[in-house]
Amino acid sequence: MPRLRSLALPAVAAVLTLAGCGLGAGEGTKGTTLTVTLDFGERVLLDSDAPRTDGQDTVMRLLQRNAKVTTRYGGGFVQSIDGKGAVQGAQPVDWMYYVNGIEAPEGAAATQVHDGDRVWWDRHTWAATQHIPAVVGSFPEPFVHGIGGKRYPVLVECATIGSAPCTAVSKRLGSLGVVSATNRIGSSFTQHTIRILVGPWEAVRSDPGARRIEDGPAASGVFATPSKDGTSITVLHGDGSRARVLGPGSGLVAATAVADQPPTWVVTGTDAAGQLAAAGALEESALKDRFALAISGGQGVHVPEVGP
Repeated sequence: MPRLRSLALPAVAAVLTLAGCGLGAGEGTKGTTLTVTLDFGERVLLDSDAPRTDGQDTVMRLLQRNAKVTTRYGGGFVQSIDGKGAVQGAQPVDWMYYVNGIEAPEGAAATQVHDGDRVWWDRHTWAATQHIPAVVGSFPEPFVHGIGGKRYPVLVECATIGSAPCTAVSKRLGSLGVVSATNRIGSSFTQHTIRILVGPWEAVRSDPGARRIEDGPAASGVFATPSKDGTSITVLHGDGSRARVLGPGSGLVAATAVADQPPTWVVTGTDAAGQLAAAGALEESALKDRFALAISGGQGVHVPEVGP
């Protein structure tokens, strides 16, 4: 069953919660942003750094306050935003939402908006997977404001502590005011911690959660699959089909999650140059509205890739 679905798919229609209404009147949340896109972030419909808020809004009420919305199944799930509706065809398309880059565990009418939250709705096909647990396109979240109004410890796990990519990631987080610890990949057991794994794929894949990325979007929610030896990265289309294969000098920034744990981010590459390129892509301008990002020839490659 999809955990964080913004729309009611047949599998979750029976567990809908209350219709979208605010949790109370009063001063709106501060620092909230609202983004609405199509096709895995490829086309932007709405991008507001200062959406209208009122009281303790839910994600649904925030959306309704700032866009024209129709709902279904008793008002708990979105049918259309600004005239762009769900489609049940050969490739089913629905509206999904993420808060601070995390697929929420409840319907939008039951999810509260907190100060600093980045709320992102995207309409895309779920033919390849019904579950995308984490995305990178709300960076610097969830590192700055956390999840559900709670900040989490951040751990940078590196294949080689002190390497250029490892240092670059730690410095980037520090520039955002995020205090992070550094350790070797797999050297400690951590729960309730946001982790960033940095290094060649052969080292990163030693982590069981990260290794699921090799098995495709149905397993991890990531539409790019590194080869086991890490020398290539296959970028997929939104339906799960192969789009292109990236070779030397290529990098990948992606996020996934296991069960109810905070997300694990992956900063990896096919070689040292690719790893450094991925570390350098930890910028809001590079990651904005991306489910994941590959880097090839110094250029960003959208993941999944949209189009033929």
